[in-house]
Amino acid sequence: MALLGAAVLVGLIATLSSANRQRDSALRLQAHSYDVMILARTLSSTIARSEASLGRYVISGDRQLGRLYFEEWVLAGTQLNRLERLTYDNGEQRGHIAELRQAYEDRGRELSMTALSTNYGKNSQAFARYYQGRNAPTLIAINRTLDRLIARERALLDNRTSRAMASVERSSSIAGVLAVFGMLIVLGAIGLGWFTIRAVSDRAVAQADADMERSRAEELSAAVEQATAELRVQDAKLRQVQKMDAVGRLTGGIAHDFNNMLAVILGGLELALRNIARDPATARRHIESATDGATRAAALTRRLLAFSREDSLKPETMGVAGLVEGMSDLLDRTLGDAITLHVVDASEGWRVRADRVQLENAVLNLAVNARDAMNGRGTMIVTTGAAVLAAGAIGDCPAGDFATITVADDGSGMSPDVAERVFEPFFTTKETGKGTGLGLSQIFGLVRQLGGEIAIASVVGEGTTVTLYLPRDTSDPAIEPEPVLPFADLPEPVQPVAPTALNVLVVEDDPRVLAATIGALEELGHHPVACDDPTHAATMLARHGAIDLIISDVLMPRQTGPEMIAALRPLFPDIAILFVTGFAGEAATSEFGDHEVLRKPFTLSGLERAVAAAMGTDRPTPPRQMAAE
Repeated sequence: MALLGAAVLVGLIATLSSANRQRDSALRLQAHSYDVMILARTLSSTIARSEASLGRYVISGDRQLGRLYFEEWVLAGTQLNRLERLTYDNGEQRGHIAELRQAYEDRGRELSMTALSTNYGKNSQAFARYYQGRNAPTLIAINRTLDRLIARERALLDNRTSRAMASVERSSSIAGVLAVFGMLIVLGAIGLGWFTIRAVSDRAVAQADADMERSRAEELSAAVEQATAELRVQDAKLRQVQKMDAVGRLTGGIAHDFNNMLAVILGGLELALRNIARDPATARRHIESATDGATRAAALTRRLLAFSREDSLKPETMGVAGLVEGMSDLLDRTLGDAITLHVVDASEGWRVRADRVQLENAVLNLAVNARDAMNGRGTMIVTTGAAVLAAGAIGDCPAGDFATITVADDGSGMSPDVAERVFEPFFTTKETGKGTGLGLSQIFGLVRQLGGEIAIASVVGEGTTVTLYLPRDTSDPAIEPEPVLPFADLPEPVQPVAPTALNVLVVEDDPRVLAATIGALEELGHHPVACDDPTHAATMLARHGAIDLIISDVLMPRQTGPEMIAALRPLFPDIAILFVTGFAGEAATSEFGDHEVLRKPFTLSGLERAVAAAMGTDRPTPPRQMAAE
């Protein structure tokens, strides 16, 4: 009985152990099947979200939605790779995966064309492609292949479940027989069987609890990743806003400097006009010098405004050499002193017809990309040339004459796989917040609209060369109108009409503007006193007790004009104030109060009117008045 009881016990343990192994194997296979089906459904959902984002991008034109479409589509590719790894051990499923990958790549090319059409502003074509693509064979193939894959995995799951159940039932039957036989042999075998079954049940419960906790952990991880992604997007938007704010401040500062220059030029010309009868030679020299300076300053100011898209778009015939040469100042300011810029002209005078602002922006964009590739330090060569191409020699361009613009750098270069994708919308190798991935794609669209082609050559570690091939324009060049001097419509010199000369304190940090303003006030018959530092204004007012008017610049390095006046007003409430400014930045109107403001550049007549308006402002003491800039 003892030997028989031991044999029964051994048989029972062996049977239960075998059942446990078979059940664990069945659970692993079932979990594998569930993973495949869940991942297939997730892939289908990701593709649907990507296409929905593309639809919203097509409708709204919001580039952030286009970026979201691109990221979702890349995520779908990652999920497809995972699905291929999960089903690698199944020959039939591998065939389904191969069909699915082919349909995915075909569908990706169709959606890319839709995104590209939207990016180039071809909305009607984008709408047509998008709605036509909703019933495309590739989308049907993706869904049909996913359904077949899931159905096959579900059949495998059912088969595995059936085998597992049969194994469990068989093991249970054997265990029951042995248990009953053991109970007849020895009561101890019954207790042992009961404890064994209890242990198996506890293990199953523990396994279920572990699976539940794992699922919760995965959900929590997904939620954390989503929240992190949203925070990164918001952070990128904030950095972009800060960057644009810095650009605005830089542009404002440049405009302020140019307006100071124009103020000097305009004042000098008017003084020359007033004294032309007394000393014609000197007056002519002043006029020629001031006119040259005004032309240069106005030209650079116009380029800054054109770059900020203040000018309307209009195609015109232009020489590529003149275009690049005219941008040299703007390129120098943009690239910085650490970049050595060389401009080479081999264009033989060839011209193109395009919108000047668009073409300048394209060249500037290429230069900025080259600067970033060189980490802000290196040599850049911008070359204009002429090329005669055969059909298909460069991309899809037709045969003919092409003017070329080439931007070459000695930066980090690009690998061939990256170079092949640089013109794709939203593709960028820059960090988040430092690039939208649309610069080169917009240049690509511009060149293609002009009927040209773009070529790129890059070697890792040696640099990159980008060449724009633009169709040559052979029409007769338009006759440029004679430039009109900014003083052609000025009235005859204004003779001072104020019967009373004023004592005026002029506060200005720029010595040229200070001298010009002093000369203008003397010409109007007033008695100006120069002050080149706003912190010295109080001392000079105390020294010259009979000051009737303060004329002050707004933006000065040590103290702004409004800050200086706020400090002086309690001490000298009866002095009139006139602010003169070329760019007031973000200064609120409340900072100027009720004071008069004169904008640079100004004429003598404008200055005279501003002085009269400032003196007419109500102030505490009638004999004195205040004006503000």
